Amino acid sequence: MYRLLLTALKASVDKAGDGEDVCAILDMQSELEEKTLTIGEKLSIRRFQKITGDCVASYIHGGGRIGVLVAADGASNDAIKEALTNVAMQIAAMNPQYLSRNDMSADELAKLREITEKSALNDPASLPKPILNKLIDKAINDKVWSDADIATYEEHKSNMQYLFNFLSKEAAAQLAELALADEANIVADKIFNGLVEGRVSKQLKEICLMDQVYVKAEDGKQSVAKYLAEVAKANGAFTVKGYVRFETGEGLEKKNEDFAAEVAAQLQ
Repeated sequence: MYRLLLTALKASVDKAGDGEDVCAILDMQSELEEKTLTIGEKLSIRRFQKITGDCVASYIHGGGRIGVLVAADGASNDAIKEALTNVAMQIAAMNPQYLSRNDMSADELAKLREITEKSALNDPASLPKPILNKLIDKAINDKVWSDADIATYEEHKSNMQYLFNFLSKEAAAQLAELALADEANIVADKIFNGLVEGRVSKQLKEICLMDQVYVKAEDGKQSVAKYLAEVAKANGAFTVKGYVRFETGEGLEKKNEDFAAEVAAQLQ
């Protein structure tokens, strides 16, 4: 039986020094060793993260399979704590990678854009029509396509939306190769850039908490950021400063034989 173990070190606990925190966690490890003797299965604290704020809310899902802590600074009352609990539920369900896009480094954003560009080039059916038409012209004029695929194109070119349902897989792959070979020119194209920007923005809305659609939004569109802004307007200004999400089984590939050393390292 695996259970998720979370240590909620809230604002009141923050007054204690890091050394006291380490001792408290090590004491918990001792308690777990006693439980191990009782149930016959080894239990241990593999990782922890300290989170503090003027208001901290928690949410446990699936009997301990997923646990989330959310911390905010500013006003603190029951309404705000309820909002943070709702956000914690959102984090448990949607597993965002970042609090907001501002938390992403320039390198991370550049990598995301690069991956998006490559993905678009490898999927010619999704390319803007002017770019796709140029690739098709090259495939035909340079005899990259087989006669059969050229004939198929001539037959179905009046309805480009369904063209790739009839072209061979080889023809689609050859278009992708032509796109990658002309990557520099295509990436510089304004129309292509618009496509990439749209896809990057969509991905940011999936991986950044504040950009995600709030799961309880009545209109199905309201973002988490706008939901929190409404709560702040009615109950006092506050700002979410961070969150922690732990899920049972995460990082099991990591072997740790020195628990005390790991705890000390995380506090540095």
